[in-house]
Amino acid sequence: MRTIQFTRFLLAAGLCLGLGSGMALGQSAGQDMKNAGNDTKGAAVDTGHATRRVYHRTAAGSKTVAHRTTAGSKTAYRKTAHGTTVAADKTARGAKAAGHDTVHGTQRLGDKIEDKPDPH
Repeated sequence: MRTIQFTRFLLAAGLCLGLGSGMALGQSAGQDMKNAGNDTKGAAVDTGHATRRVYHRTAAGSKTVAHRTTAGSKTAYRKTAHGTTVAADKTARGAKAAGHDTVHGTQRLGDKIEDKPDPH
């Protein structure tokens, strides 16, 4: 009889320890799931912050590029306009000089045809 009672006691103690450790493991797994969920949430929040930061930097870079392109276009326009004016002025001066030379040459030719002496 003593053996049966001792066996019952050992069986009860084993069941208590086995079920108690199972409960402890079950709580640990549940806590692990909660921790994993919180870690995932934190990673998503960090990704959102990084995405927002990249968006703002890209927007700022795009504005800078637009401003610099505008400034470069204005500079190119002004330099082209100035170059065109200078070219027109030089062409006019060249045409005027050519016209004067042509007139002078024509007068000298006319003088040679009429047998007048060269004044130069």
